[in-house]
Amino acid sequence: MGTKILIAEDEPFIVESLSFLLSREGHTIASVSDGASVLDELKKQRPDLLILDIMLPTTSGFEILRRIREQPEFAALPVLALTAKGQEADRRRMVDLGVDQFMTKPFSNQELVSSVAALLESAKAPQQ
Repeated sequence: MGTKILIAEDEPFIVESLSFLLSREGHTIASVSDGASVLDELKKQRPDLLILDIMLPTTSGFEILRRIREQPEFAALPVLALTAKGQEADRRRMVDLGVDQFMTKPFSNQELVSSVAALLESAKAPQQ
C-alpha cells in the first residue's frame, strides 16, 4: 500500500489533477477545500505528507502551517506548499514557519511528482 497524502486546496481542478498524478504513483489521496478542515483531517487521516495551498478559505496556509508545527504529533510531517503567490516574502515566511518545500503554481507534473517522492523519502530516512 502506498503512502497517504492529504491535499488542502480549494481549486477543484487542481485537486483533481494532483489526485490523478499522485494516485497513479501509488499514493492514497484525501483532500479538503478550506483551511478550517485541515487540522481535523490530519488527525483523522494521519497522512505521510501534506500538500498545502497558501490561499485557502477560512484559514490561510500560513496559519495552518504555524499550528501544525506547534503540535508535536505533526511537527515532522512533510509539508509541500503550493501557491500562486511566488513573492520572496511569502517564501521566507513559509520557510520561517517550517515548510519543507515550496512550489509556485503553475507547476510541472514531473516537478510535483519528484518533489513528493523526495519529501517522502527524506521523511523515512533516519534522523542524524
